Amino acid sequence: MKYFTLILILITTLAFPQQKSTLESYMDAQASINNFSGTVLVTKHDSILLKKAYGLADYEWKTQNTIDTKFSLASVSKQFTAAAIMQLVEKGKISLNDKLNTFYPNFPKGDQITVKMMLTHNAGLQMDYDELYLAKTSLNKDSVINYIIQKPLLFKPGTNTSYSNIGYYLLARIIEKVSKQSYATYLKKNLFDKAKMYNTGVSTNDSIVVKSAKIYYKKDSKLIKNPYINWNFNIGHDGIYSTVEDLYLWNKALFDSTILLNEASKKKMFTSYNNQDFGFGLIINPFYNQNHTLIAHDGGFYGAMTSFNKYTDDDIFITVLSNNQSPSYLIAYALAAICFNKPVELPYKHQQVKIDTTIYDEYVGKYENITVLKRNGKLYYDDYELLPESDVKFFRSDDNDRTVEFIKNKKGKVTQIITRKVGVPEIKTKTN
Repeated sequence: MKYFTLILILITTLAFPQQKSTLESYMDAQASINNFSGTVLVTKHDSILLKKAYGLADYEWKTQNTIDTKFSLASVSKQFTAAAIMQLVEKGKISLNDKLNTFYPNFPKGDQITVKMMLTHNAGLQMDYDELYLAKTSLNKDSVINYIIQKPLLFKPGTNTSYSNIGYYLLARIIEKVSKQSYATYLKKNLFDKAKMYNTGVSTNDSIVVKSAKIYYKKDSKLIKNPYINWNFNIGHDGIYSTVEDLYLWNKALFDSTILLNEASKKKMFTSYNNQDFGFGLIINPFYNQNHTLIAHDGGFYGAMTSFNKYTDDDIFITVLSNNQSPSYLIAYALAAICFNKPVELPYKHQQVKIDTTIYDEYVGKYENITVLKRNGKLYYDDYELLPESDVKFFRSDDNDRTVEFIKNKKGKVTQIITRKVGVPEIKTKTN
């Protein structure tokens, strides 16, 4: 047994340098080929496999991102709101079964909506109220809640699931009502300071945040500056900024200790409560989990694209933060595949070539859940046109980081395709 353990340690030790090299090569290619801008951190058993910054924090001044650049977290913020709620539950100041009308007496069907339903997106609340915080400066708590109250529920509370930023905004306000503190003050004292996250905070419109990345999003294939956001009312579901190093500290505090929550509370946070795998502020074993136990959440709001991933059984932590609409969630998916020693194709420039389109007839068919069609002499992956880069390999017209390669058997008949998403392969067998 001792020798087996030594061999296992040796194999693991030898694998780390190779993984580090592959991870770095992959991200260097994402930066040079796909213009990734942001920061990345990958750890395994507390060993750093990759920690690096790419691109620009400020496009006007050509200021480089650094590893301590602060990024808007978008919906990765939700887990902090959930953890704060669970702290208040532990203190007996609130119950998961408390009704929304306890805090907002005039809320329609508030006697049917529980705190737990809002945490798990089962309350029936609509998705968002961004038409307010993207446009108006003259808002107050009463005007926002009165506006939200007028939005009809999508379904009877507790009977279905629909992702809702409104639910998490209401949870943030409930934290304020119960704690008698502002949302920002409560999180700083009870979450950020306890986890030693000194580069993390809640965004405002007037505070100067040192080393904060500006945010850019794509419009007509060009990057432009983010629109106005009223941060005072874009909280609970969004609104937190942080660094990859602080998110690593958060990961340690949340998963590996009880300095923030006891084990019973963490178990509740990390449990899936519906068919969309929602826990409390986190997603439990989402479909992109690489067949490994994963607790995660992604975020995306205009140019802020973020991903937070903890492979709990493997003790792998991956976070990707971007300020120019780079697909952090897909990049994190590829980085995880590399950590699990899957063959991942590095990003490269895709060049369309001319080929004999009569071969398209051989490619048409059903490949498990993917349909390949021919229309007007062009090849399509469901509704997306496939552009040839060789006789057998194509890239999608909407996203050149998604490719399809047709595989023939010894008789020359197409029997499979290899689809690649950000370089991660998946084999699909032809069914008709």
